[in-house]
Amino acid sequence: MVEDSEPFRNFICSTLRKRPELQIVGEVSDGLEAVRKAEELQPDLILLDIGLPTLGGIEAARRIRELSPESRILFVSQNTSVHLVQGALAEGAKGYVVKTDARRELLTAVDAVLRGKQYLSSKVSAHNCPDAADSEALDRLRRNGSTPSLALEKSEIARSHEVAFYSDDVAFVFGFTRFIEAALQAGNVVIVVATEPHRNRLLQRLQENGVDIAAAIEHGRYVTLDVAETLSTFMVNDLPDPARCLKVAGDLMMEAAKAAQGEPPRVAVCGEIAPSLWAQGMADAAIQVEHLWDAIARNCEVDMLCGYVLNSIQREQDSEMYERICAEHSGVSSQRTVDDFRRF
Repeated sequence: MVEDSEPFRNFICSTLRKRPELQIVGEVSDGLEAVRKAEELQPDLILLDIGLPTLGGIEAARRIRELSPESRILFVSQNTSVHLVQGALAEGAKGYVVKTDARRELLTAVDAVLRGKQYLSSKVSAHNCPDAADSEALDRLRRNGSTPSLALEKSEIARSHEVAFYSDDVAFVFGFTRFIEAALQAGNVVIVVATEPHRNRLLQRLQENGVDIAAAIEHGRYVTLDVAETLSTFMVNDLPDPARCLKVAGDLMMEAAKAAQGEPPRVAVCGEIAPSLWAQGMADAAIQVEHLWDAIARNCEVDMLCGYVLNSIQREQDSEMYERICAEHSGVSSQRTVDDFRRF
């Protein structure tokens, strides 16, 4: 049982103890401890909240599936967002119970999940929440791929989804410039999703560094998009719609891959979509966007770099969000300044 609210955890456990055939082997209150306990105990069933300290429930579920693949996961959360439920199911969860429904639905859900069935709380109807919507969208992305390189099996692809935290805008431009130059030199296509000031500064820096950026643009190897306009294509009620997001990203990368010259052709994406959402106070939306882009990184030949202009004080003030962001990436670079880049 993974729940950070002690009163609710006690309620759930007392409900489960009504069934003598059920044995509670562990109770924890945060996501990281849940992962450790799952690996240690290999339980038949894990009841998991989404809003957990240290590590969010969806990321915890992803790690648990890797370390304890036979454990069935049933989410018990107060969140009724269809997008979050889709994300939970996409990570292999077998059920989702809304906390306000737990008194009358929990034991029914537990029975169903232990029998290998799926259970969705009455507040989250099946017709509004298709099974594993994220996974299905990714399958369509792979099936419809216009180039073989973007239709590889998941096991063949090395995940490349990195995040860098920069101390200021100048360091941000330096960092992105290095990423872009390396990708172009390798014959890859680069997609930049950034604010207008950052796009202009990147263009200027690339030209100053001797990159023939005009030719890259002409041949479709350097593509720039505005953050706000891109967000408008897949945000619904201040949250990313998974199917729309994956379709927008997939179509963009499929088209871009046609101009790649490397072998195999790869697409490099650098941007600040999630960072812009966090800056607007939309933390949950930022995490969901990072999660969706990470799913793409796991399924396509793409290199991703997410750039946050965030100093150490800001990270300390919102350390939980910082940890959640880091958990969605394959690599983390921190405290990057201009002097750091000049040392190379």
